[in-house]
Amino acid sequence: MKKKIAILISGRGSNMKAIVENVQNGILKDLCDVIVVFSNKINAPGLEIAKSLGISTKVIESKGRKRSTYNALLYEYLDSLDPDYIILAGYMKIISPDVVQRFRNRIINIHPADTALHQGLHGYEWAFENKLESTKITVHFIDEGLDTGQVIAKREVDLKGAKTLEEVEKRGLAVEHEFYSECLKKILTTEHTENKMDDFCSFNRPG
Repeated sequence: MKKKIAILISGRGSNMKAIVENVQNGILKDLCDVIVVFSNKINAPGLEIAKSLGISTKVIESKGRKRSTYNALLYEYLDSLDPDYIILAGYMKIISPDVVQRFRNRIINIHPADTALHQGLHGYEWAFENKLESTKITVHFIDEGLDTGQVIAKREVDLKGAKTLEEVEKRGLAVEHEFYSECLKKILTTEHTENKMDDFCSFNRPG
């Protein structure tokens, strides 16, 4: 049976687009359905991309609301939707602990750095400013910490010769758009439980 996934975005939604295209005609076809693309920003460009791909959208504006109010509204919406997995694709809000607990081991994020070395925002800036010859993309489950959840897999990005931040981002995103769907395919085709998570989270392939 196909799984139901909800994709959360805050901006342009390039990873969301890649995932939807893989669901419709690529490696995720027949494995899952994208039941909604959700955003906390009413003007997120990715919403129009989702609509153009025939995907339902939903907005709960976070701006102007107390964090607790927004989190409660998001929890209520996701609880009513009851997706099998929640996929974060450039979603720029911290997931509240009650949502994490409700969907334990079912919220997945992609982070533009090795989470063991850099957490939080500006992963590509960090790699560029430190003149790294390579960085890693991390796909991981969300827990109550900031980029501290169980790692599903990492993929290397070759940065040798990249002279601008834009080039670093371009190379990183090219890897992200392929790698995220590969990880989702692994998740959707593998039985996993919390007490077997270490075995499950061993999928990796050098970039």
